Amino acid sequence: MNRIFLGGALGALAMYFLDPHQGRRRRARTRDKMVHAGKKLNEAGKVTARDTAHRAYGVWASTRKLFERGDVPDDVLAGRVRAELGRVVSHSHAIEVTVDRGHITLAGPILAEEVRPLLRCVRRVPGVRAVSDRLTVYEDAAHVSALQGGEPRAGSRFELFQENWSPAARLFAGSVGAGLIAASFRARAGACALLRVTGGALLTRAATNTSLAALLGLADTSRGIVVQKTIHVDAPVEEVFVFWTDYQNFPRFMHNVREVHVRDDVSHWVVAGPAGVPVQWNARLVEISPNSLLRWRSIFGSAVKHEGCVRFEPDGAGGTRLTVRLRYVPPGGAFGHAVATIFGADPKSEMDADLLRMKSMIETGRAPHDAARPLPRES
Repeated sequence: MNRIFLGGALGALAMYFLDPHQGRRRRARTRDKMVHAGKKLNEAGKVTARDTAHRAYGVWASTRKLFERGDVPDDVLAGRVRAELGRVVSHSHAIEVTVDRGHITLAGPILAEEVRPLLRCVRRVPGVRAVSDRLTVYEDAAHVSALQGGEPRAGSRFELFQENWSPAARLFAGSVGAGLIAASFRARAGACALLRVTGGALLTRAATNTSLAALLGLADTSRGIVVQKTIHVDAPVEEVFVFWTDYQNFPRFMHNVREVHVRDDVSHWVVAGPAGVPVQWNARLVEISPNSLLRWRSIFGSAVKHEGCVRFEPDGAGGTRLTVRLRYVPPGGAFGHAVATIFGADPKSEMDADLLRMKSMIETGRAPHDAARPLPRES
């Protein structure tokens, strides 16, 4: 069975790369991607080596501090405290830190929920003897200029519990994953599968620096892949807006869109996916501002979870500045995105080409010859 599957896969690859019409282009594109991947891998190796060396020095310095005796200079202690503020305070620039022979004085505006984490964090800094609280506490940031903006802080978290791993953490996790996979070949049947799944998950997570939910396509669109493009169209905003609100135009300038059917406020899309495999989904228009904005979102259960918007702005010369922003989670997650990219379905390149066809179609009135469904000649 495995031989049949392997033979079928090799046959499909041979047909894809040896196609008499597009095989040469596909081989060249694949070669370019491999060269680019090699360069990225080389750069990643340098970054990982540098990060690992810095972290090793940090561990050594932290260990040495545990055995130090005597007072810590005030300027050094102030630097240590300020380095910890950003972990627990959303507006660290608003906090004043004064040091006097190990005695820390904190002053400035702060949100109420951040006071206790801040004091607890500062007391743990090596060299701190006492902490004086002169903070001005606010229940919310309204009418306090120093507390505007900022992002909530989760405090110090173990490296592997964070969403983005450092190069050193990725190297460590990847090594552990590879070790578990190697150990699975000598393990018993029950433990073998567990070791392979765990090792494969660790190795993949470390290689991609992407959460497992995103890898498997289970993440929401807020963690999806973002594609954005701005283009100028030599036509009035009103004309471009009407063009975009007619769904039947999309297969005429989008290369992979095969069909679009509309019923009420729900549209059904049929798109050619990797290797020509059709992908379908439903989307709903959630916001429309005439001659200004279109915003849509896929319906729950769609094969491709996505959301996006199109903004229409006059450019001051009678034309239109069109900005398209798309965020999506492809089928199969990051794995599906990688496979699609290998087979030429790169979303960014596709959007660039589609928008150029759209621009040409509006400005010249002639349908592009390489769209999924060109307009009839009489049109």
